Amino acid sequence: MVSETPGIVSQVRLLDAEFIADQIRVLFGGFPIAAAKTGMLGGREQVLSVVKTWKPLAQGRIPLVVDPVMVATSGGRLLEDEAVRTLIDELLPLATLITPNMDEARVLWDREVTSLADMEACARDLSARFGTAVLVKGGHLKGEAADVLCHADSLTWHTAPRTAGVHTHGTGCTFSAAIATGLAHGLDLHAAVVQAKHFVSRAIAQHFAWQSSGAGIVHALNHLQQTGA
Repeated sequence: MVSETPGIVSQVRLLDAEFIADQIRVLFGGFPIAAAKTGMLGGREQVLSVVKTWKPLAQGRIPLVVDPVMVATSGGRLLEDEAVRTLIDELLPLATLITPNMDEARVLWDREVTSLADMEACARDLSARFGTAVLVKGGHLKGEAADVLCHADSLTWHTAPRTAGVHTHGTGCTFSAAIATGLAHGLDLHAAVVQAKHFVSRAIAQHFAWQSSGAGIVHALNHLQQTGA
């Protein structure tokens, strides 16, 4: 669990690993799960709990989007160092799609990712390494908000105009969750990414804003009241 607001991570507390496993089992027992997405897991035992519970319930049958959350936009660490290797060795090979941002891609690729060419090479290498699709998100670059998807050894770029002057957090989480939602509705991976890109771009462009006593103007994603195409 994370105690945070836009601009600050106050506390990170890891959930009990068995509680996570039980939550997954209860959900599978009560609902027709059609896709799933992981985000911040925090520690090695938490990652292993997801892996061990997922395999007998869903491996190979249900799409799994893994957002390898390691560092918050504000700079706070969200994954323990020892958990990174477990994530790489145990969870990423189970994924239908991995969605690293440029900082996370650098950790997974063990090389800097600073350009569009780097993003393409990284996506190809990680896709081959883990045997799955990889979407490298280029939100930290200048110009258009550009992400590259490597799927079945093919690259496709997904771009949207960048909304200037807006500083939200949770865009990566929203993007990966929206992709999982598309997959759950039966879209193929490319169509799910296209739909999710439109959704998160609208969430940024049509953001909410308010005055905070501690952080000045605060921006938040608009998930539910979007208008237009």
